[in-house]
Amino acid sequence: MHTFFIAPTGFGVGLTSISLGLIRALQRAGLKVGFYKPIAQPQPGDDGPERSSELVARTHGLKPPTPMPLSKVERMLGDGLLDELLENIIREFQATAEGQDVMIVEGMVPTRHVSYAARVNFHLSKSIDAEVILVSAPENETLNELSDRLDIQAQLFGGPHDPQLLGVILNKVRDIDEEGRPLEGEAGAQRYAQRLREHSPLMRNGDFRLLGCIPWQDDLNAPRTRDVAELLNAGVINAGEYEQRRVQKIILCAPSVPNIVHLLKPGVLVVVPGDRDDVILATCLAAMNGVPLAGLLLCSGLAPDARIMELCRSALQGGLPVLSVNTGSFDTAGDLTGMNKEIPVDDRERSERVSEYVAGHIDFDWLRQRCGAPHEPRLSPPVFRYQLTQRAAQAHKRIVLPEGSEPRTVQAAVICHARGIARCVLLAKPDDVRAVAQMLGIALPEDLEIIDPDQVRSRYVEPMVAQRKGKNLNAPMAEQQLEDNVVLGTMMLALDEVDGLVSGAIHTTANTIRPALQLIKTSPGYNLVSSVFFMLLPDQVLVYGDCAVNPDPSASDLAEIAVQSAESAQAFGITPRVAMISYSTGESGSGADVDKVREATRIAQEKRPDLLIDGPLQYDAAAIASVGQLKSPDSPVAGRATVYVFPDLNTGNTTYKAVQRSANCISIGPMLQGLRKPVNDLSRGALVEDIVYTIALTAIQADTQHP
Repeated sequence: MHTFFIAPTGFGVGLTSISLGLIRALQRAGLKVGFYKPIAQPQPGDDGPERSSELVARTHGLKPPTPMPLSKVERMLGDGLLDELLENIIREFQATAEGQDVMIVEGMVPTRHVSYAARVNFHLSKSIDAEVILVSAPENETLNELSDRLDIQAQLFGGPHDPQLLGVILNKVRDIDEEGRPLEGEAGAQRYAQRLREHSPLMRNGDFRLLGCIPWQDDLNAPRTRDVAELLNAGVINAGEYEQRRVQKIILCAPSVPNIVHLLKPGVLVVVPGDRDDVILATCLAAMNGVPLAGLLLCSGLAPDARIMELCRSALQGGLPVLSVNTGSFDTAGDLTGMNKEIPVDDRERSERVSEYVAGHIDFDWLRQRCGAPHEPRLSPPVFRYQLTQRAAQAHKRIVLPEGSEPRTVQAAVICHARGIARCVLLAKPDDVRAVAQMLGIALPEDLEIIDPDQVRSRYVEPMVAQRKGKNLNAPMAEQQLEDNVVLGTMMLALDEVDGLVSGAIHTTANTIRPALQLIKTSPGYNLVSSVFFMLLPDQVLVYGDCAVNPDPSASDLAEIAVQSAESAQAFGITPRVAMISYSTGESGSGADVDKVREATRIAQEKRPDLLIDGPLQYDAAAIASVGQLKSPDSPVAGRATVYVFPDLNTGNTTYKAVQRSANCISIGPMLQGLRKPVNDLSRGALVEDIVYTIALTAIQADTQHP
């Protein structure tokens, strides 16, 4: 087992963010990762569980032990009981490390009140025989100052030639160009890293490595509007979407309205006295025009005029948060400036984004080589998502999005373009797409493909008539049907102009599937189209089918769904062990419903003797090893199923939603299976992230299917 001890070189280096990212990077290699923060260091305002351990638990599904309270540590150190303190920590560490491939241990942060942190970190790292990774952030230091600080910290852990001291991860990196202008993002981080390697004596012989250089990114520090409300103890006039919206910029409004209009952008929190009716109206107008502002914060204890708020009702109903505080503008601005930048323990979205971002800027290849192969590769949810996007990028497929001006779809297309996941084609009026992008405050890449349906529709009439010649379709009828962008996109797929289609953000499942059945048709050997969801449970990824398409499949249909679902699992790196779910296990029950599952199991086993398929199995017998052993001891599937095939849509849809909500489980899908070419449906409540992953799924399907 490998142990990495991460030690901060100072206060405010973003140690927890690095822990989150390191765990994510190691999980991507299929490694089982454990986390331990031996000593709690609560910050002012922390009154719940220790922040690092709780964030790791909620984000990565790990179960780190409770850190030792700082007061107890200081009492033991004061009594000269360092050895006893270390023994307690080693005992907890070893219990946590059992069965893991890698352990991440987070050291103490030096502060004015914890000047002994470096000494404790040294003893901790030696006691658990860990390799040490320093974590630093340049702040406003010169290269000389940072280099000297790293040199001092390296000496504390045995010096740069100590084999246990591996190197440093730099966080929050920005640089300046030759003209002294700020240089942020990837370019700034790369330039800074190069300058540091050339400048630092530590890095010249290769023993001490720069293991990561994390560029500064404002978005990752954006709190939710709700967090601002709690910090200021603000009154909530209108909550709106204050749980979802994020504060990326704060403007204090003193000028007249014409001079602030250009500042009303997505993510802006407008701070203004409650009697500035003009600014309140302008802000609400911007919100009604579709600008997703972070919110409106009314200060000075002045209540807004009720008649003005009535005029603004549409903006409030559209989700604009409105808060109020009693402090004046100057004091409110001071309170906002001093806001705690750490990730709240319940902000799962932000901690996930930080994990992904940091993991993407760590020397992953070196880490993987250092840790070696996992004892048993583990397809955890983060690994599954990572592999999805990586495989999709390698496939380099062209995916058409018929709902091309729908805001979430536009955002997803821009993300896919930026990350190289797929070449997205937006079917929409270019002006409409540009207007949506401007409203959302996102930049449209110049080479993102947008096709105006009105400009191309006519050339698909003749091919569509030919495609449906046995169904008495004439040209006027085809032209009318092609007014529907889903039909138009499906024709593009039928003619091999694109590799896949994703729709459903504003269309029903039937709207998406019907054209595909008419124009794409089923794959050879299959008679029906079904669906699967990938259920991202904390420790593994399961496949559920069919939860979206077939209401009451026959035994032969169910057998086909089982084979399709097993093949889908295999295509995405999941070893298929198929459980045919029923209310009865084995021969214990009877009745039409369980008989159908029994017959479906027989047909599926006969069709595909190479697959592990068993049933009927109750859910607990399929999922829990002890129950499976008790109820079906000879089953090759019971207790270890990875693919769950439900007897009907009622059972499947109810189960997937119950698991998704009750277990706080992310689900990806539905992914349609059985078609000659990939067409996938979205939930109308789909988030931008859901659409991105569905596009990735579609690209991989296009790469693995053989019509």
